Amino acid sequence: MDDYEVNIIGGGAAGLTAALILGRAGRRVLVCDAGEPRNARSKSAHGLFTRDGAPPFELLRIAREQLAPYRTVRIEATVVERLVKTNEAFETTMRDGTGARSRKILLATGIVDELPPTPGFSELWGLSVLHCPYCHGWEIRDQPVACYGSGQEAFDFCVLLTGWHSDIVLCSDGPANLTDEQRRLLSKNGIQVSEKAIARLEASGETLEKIVFTDNETLERKALYLSPKQRVRLELLESLGCERMSDGYLRIDEAGQTTVRGLYLAGDVSRTGAHDLSLAVLSGSRAGSAINRALLRENFGLR
Repeated sequence: MDDYEVNIIGGGAAGLTAALILGRAGRRVLVCDAGEPRNARSKSAHGLFTRDGAPPFELLRIAREQLAPYRTVRIEATVVERLVKTNEAFETTMRDGTGARSRKILLATGIVDELPPTPGFSELWGLSVLHCPYCHGWEIRDQPVACYGSGQEAFDFCVLLTGWHSDIVLCSDGPANLTDEQRRLLSKNGIQVSEKAIARLEASGETLEKIVFTDNETLERKALYLSPKQRVRLELLESLGCERMSDGYLRIDEAGQTTVRGLYLAGDVSRTGAHDLSLAVLSGSRAGSAINRALLRENFGLR
């Protein structure tokens, strides 16, 4: 079993940023990357300083290339299947049976989007079924779009979309669960509400063409926005006794450390707020710096 100071589980923006911070501090780091970035379907990433419009996999390539000079950082394409805590260390077991021991763990495994099972949603996800106007709105500005959802969350999403679109239809796929005042405000701002059940989405290549309802009526749209249900990737931590919050995320301090000493979170899995590459980079940098400070204090004899 190989020994490291830090094992980073997850090789996306947060994990690789933390690896860079720790590599520059001379730390022995293992990055375990399963190769499943959340934005894999997107053709470009936006809103990231100096890299606006770069393909997501190109960003990862550049990040890995820039880690190469830091010889104490090792990146492995592997899946971690087991994580346990011993007295003063963490031990990870990989799918191929190999293992690693480390003083600190940084979990940066992200989240999984759980899309509606209706035909077309998964096929067009990241292409013209979208989750964020900051990420995609400029490219399709002023195009007719739909907002999928119901209740307060859908209402708020519609308000947000007015910054990029003037032709918006709220498709609730059933009862919209809106108050009279919300319906009045949506109507006042030219936003229609459709409560019809959706049968499927039809597209031309990667571009949404129409929403087909179960009564066979159609609505022509160029894109559909939604906030999908999300599953936090915390399976590895189930046996460690981390304190959870009511929303399913783990309780962490300002540095990203959980209630288990030495175990940190970064990126979407840490509930950084909006799911944005810039925020993932920020949380990775913050966690990397905090881990290095913790190691320095321990080496100095402080706790």
